[in-house]
Amino acid sequence: MDTFLSGREQMLGNIVETAPFPIGVYTGNELTIALANPAIMKAWGKGSDVVGKRYTEILPELENQQIFDQLRNVLSTGLPYHAKNQKVDLEIEGILKTHYFNYSFTPLFDNEGNVYGVMNTAADVTDLNLAQQKLIEAEGRLVLAVDSAQLGTYETDLVSETLKTSDRFNEIWGVKPPVTRKRIIEAIHPDDRQVREKAHEKAMSDCTNVFYEARAIHPDGAVRWIRVNGKILCDDNGIPITLIGIVQDITEQTETAEHLTKLVKKRTSELQRSNEDLQQFAHVVSHDLKEPIRKIKMFIDLLENSLDVQPETQEKKYITKIQQATDRVYTLIDGVLNYSTISADNQPITVIDLNDIFNHALTDLELLIEQKKGTVTKATLPNIEGVPILIQQLFYNIINNALKFHRDGVAPAINVSASIVKAQNNNYAHIRISDNGIGLQEAFAKRIFTAFERLNPKDLYEGTGLGLALCKKIVERHHGTIEAEGNETGTTFTVCLPIKQWEDGI
Repeated sequence: MDTFLSGREQMLGNIVETAPFPIGVYTGNELTIALANPAIMKAWGKGSDVVGKRYTEILPELENQQIFDQLRNVLSTGLPYHAKNQKVDLEIEGILKTHYFNYSFTPLFDNEGNVYGVMNTAADVTDLNLAQQKLIEAEGRLVLAVDSAQLGTYETDLVSETLKTSDRFNEIWGVKPPVTRKRIIEAIHPDDRQVREKAHEKAMSDCTNVFYEARAIHPDGAVRWIRVNGKILCDDNGIPITLIGIVQDITEQTETAEHLTKLVKKRTSELQRSNEDLQQFAHVVSHDLKEPIRKIKMFIDLLENSLDVQPETQEKKYITKIQQATDRVYTLIDGVLNYSTISADNQPITVIDLNDIFNHALTDLELLIEQKKGTVTKATLPNIEGVPILIQQLFYNIINNALKFHRDGVAPAINVSASIVKAQNNNYAHIRISDNGIGLQEAFAKRIFTAFERLNPKDLYEGTGLGLALCKKIVERHHGTIEAEGNETGTTFTVCLPIKQWEDGI
C-alpha cells in the first residue's frame, strides 16, 4: 500500500506542480498536506514549508467557516464538494482579508476503492466578485437616481420592434402593457408626430442620440408634455439594433416657462409704456416747466430795472437771492431731464476720438476755466466705441466738478492721463482725471455717484447733485466703470471704458 501511495502521489505531484491554478492534496483524517503547488501556497500566503503539516494547523482561521467540515465530509462519504463565489477569510501577513473562490474538494481513491485523501482545486475570483458587487451597487444607485428623478426607462429592439418599458414610462405616456411603438406614436399629439419622426430619422442615419419634446394625449384627454432622450446602438456594420433611453414629464416646467414668457412680455410692455411716459414727462419738463422759470427770470430783471435798484441795498440782495434760486431751479430741471433721458436708445454707436470729445468739453467750459484761472493738462487719449454726446457729457461733468470744488486761494489744476489695460478678453481705456481741489473722504467715495447726493453745503457750492450720478449712468451704459478716490489735496476719478462695445450695443 505504501509503495502504491508513493507512486500515486509522485504522479499527482508532477501534475500539481505544473498546474497554473491552485491545487493541493490532503491525506488521512488529519488532513496532512501531501502536495501543494506554488499557486495555492500564494493564495494561502503561508510560505513554502507547508507540505507534511496539517491543513487545520496551517489555516486555523478556517475553523468557523465550515471548510474543515466540508473536507471531512468528502473523506467520510466519498462525495465531491463544489463551491462557487464562496467567501473565504484568510489571514495573510497577520491581517484577515476577505477572498472569493470557486473551489472543489474531490475524493482520491486507492485500488481498493477506499478514500485516502482529498484533492483541492480552486480559482480566485475575488476581483471578479468585487467588480460584480460594484456593478450591482452602481445599478442600484442608477435605479435610485432614475426613480428619484421620476424618469421612465425604455429599451427597443429595432430588429424585432419589441419594446421593454418601466412602470413610470407607461405612466408618463398613459399606456398599459404590452406597449408597442405604434401605441406610443398614437399617443403623441398629431401636431408633434413629425417632430418625433425627424428626431428618429436623424439618429438612425448616424447612430446618434434621439432627443425631442412632444405632447402626449392620455386616455382621459389630459395632455402632458414629455421630453425623450435616447441612444441608438449599432452593430459593427453600422446597422441600428437597439434604442435605449429615458422619458420625463416636463408639463409643469413647460407651463411655468410659458407663464414666465407671458409675464416677461407683459412686464416688457409695461416697461416700454413707462419709458414712453418718462419721455413724455421729460418733454413736459423741458418745455412747460422751463418756460415759467424763464418768465420769472425775465420779470425779475424788468422789476430790478424799473425800480432802479441800487447795489448794496437790501432790495438788491433779495433780488439776487431770487435770481440765484431761479437759476438753481433751471439747472435742476436740466439735470433731471438729462438723467431721465440718458437711457434713450436712439443714439448711434460710433468710433470716438476721445481727444476731440475732451476738447469739445473744454470749449464748453472755457469761460469757467478762465474765471477760475484754472489749467488743464492732458495726455493723448485713445479711440473707443460709444455715443459721442454722452462721452462729452461725461468729461464735461467731471471737469466741471473739479472746477467747482477748488480750494480757496488755489487755482484749479487738472491733469488727465490714459493707458490701455486688458481685462476679461477685452481692451479698456483707463482714464485718470486728477485735481487739486478740496478732496474727498474715503467714506464718501461711492456716495458721490448717488443721484441728488450732496456732500457739501449748497450755499457754498452750487449744483444739483446729479452731475456725478449722470457720469456713473453714462459709464455703465458703455459697459464701463467709474471710481473716485481722494484726500485733503485733491480727488482722482478713474474711468474704464471698453475700446469696443458689446454686440448687444449700449
